[in-house]
Amino acid sequence: MNFPIPLLPQSITIACGSISGFHALIASGTTPKLLDRESDARLVGYGAMLVESFVAVMALIAACALTPGVYFAINAPASALGGTTQSAAAAIAAWGFVVSPAELDALARQVGEASLLSRTGGAPSLAVGMAHIFSRLLGGSGAMALWYHFAIMFEALFILTTLDAGTRVGRFMLQDLGRHVWAPFGRSAWTPAVLMSSALFVAMWGHFLWQGVSDPLGGINSLWPLFGISNQLLAAVALCVGTTVILRRAHARYALVTLAPLAFITMVTMTAGWQKIMSPDRKLGFIAHARSLEAARAAGTLPPGVKSAADLGRMIFNDYLDAAVAAFFLAAVLVVIAASAREWWAILQRRSTIHSTEVPATAHSFAAGD
Repeated sequence: MNFPIPLLPQSITIACGSISGFHALIASGTTPKLLDRESDARLVGYGAMLVESFVAVMALIAACALTPGVYFAINAPASALGGTTQSAAAAIAAWGFVVSPAELDALARQVGEASLLSRTGGAPSLAVGMAHIFSRLLGGSGAMALWYHFAIMFEALFILTTLDAGTRVGRFMLQDLGRHVWAPFGRSAWTPAVLMSSALFVAMWGHFLWQGVSDPLGGINSLWPLFGISNQLLAAVALCVGTTVILRRAHARYALVTLAPLAFITMVTMTAGWQKIMSPDRKLGFIAHARSLEAARAAGTLPPGVKSAADLGRMIFNDYLDAAVAAFFLAAVLVVIAASAREWWAILQRRSTIHSTEVPATAHSFAAGD
C-alpha cells in the first residue's frame, strides 16, 4: 500500500517512546513521593519508562497476532469501510488484503461484541490481539470473550488513572494562572476554587473527547497529531526547566545533557506543528482541510463519509479549533523558551543569583529500629 504521509509531521505522533512531556509533568508531582534519596530517581524514572516500553512491545505483538484484514477492519474509520461486514470486506479487498464477512462476524461473537468494525483508537485491536494470545495459553477459543474484556478493563483503568493525574496537575496549573486575574482562585485549599478549576479543566478535555467520538471521519485523525504536538512541546518545557535547574546549581558543564534534546525536540515539533496548521495539503493541514470542507459546503456537496450538513459544519469548526489550539501551544512554548534563554544568559553572566531551593534532608524511619 502507498501511504503518502510526510515523515516530519508523523514524528510528532510518536508521543512517549523516547521523550514525553506529559510524563515529565506528572512526574514532577508524583515521582518525588517515590524517592528516598536523589539517586533513586534513575531507578524509578528510567524503570517506569522501561516498563512502559514493555507495554509498547506487548501492543506490537498483539497487533501482529491479527491478520492484516482483521486489523484494518477494526482500525479503519467507518467512512472507509461502510457500516456492514460485507462493505468492509470489499473495501479491505481493494487495499490488497483478504478478510471475509463471516470471519468478521464470528470474531465479534467470540469476544462478545455486536461488531468490531471501525473501533478506532487502538484499544479494541490491542484487546483482540491479547485475547488471541491469552486464549491459546489458557481457556481456548471459548475464553476469547473473557480475555478480551479483561484487556478492555485493563486499558480503561490505565486511561482513567492517567486522566486523574493529568486533571489534577492541570487544575493546579489553571489555578496558578487564574490567580493573576482573581487571587482567591489560586487558593488550592479553597473548595469553591477547586470545584471551579476542576469543572473548567474537565470541560476542556471533555470537549476534545466528544469531538473525537463525534467526528464523522474519525476524530483520532486530528486529535492524535494534536496530542503529539502538545506532548512533545511539554517535553520542551520540561527540558527548559531542567536546564535552568542545572545552571542554578552551578553545574553548567552538564547543561548540554538537556540542551541537546531541547534543541532537537524544539526544531522538529515546531516545524511539524507549523505544517499541521499551515500545510496546503488538506490531508495534513488543519486549515487546508477546513477550507476544502468549506468549498464542498459552498458547492452543495458532501465529502465521502459525511452524512449531513450539520456533520460538515462540525468538522469545519473542529479543524479551526485544532489549528487555534496548536498555534497557542507553539506560541506558549516559544515564550517559555525565550524567557528561559534570558535567564540562562543572566546566570552565565553572573547577573542572576545562582541558588538552589531544595529542602534540606531530614532524618526519618520506615519502621521501628531504623
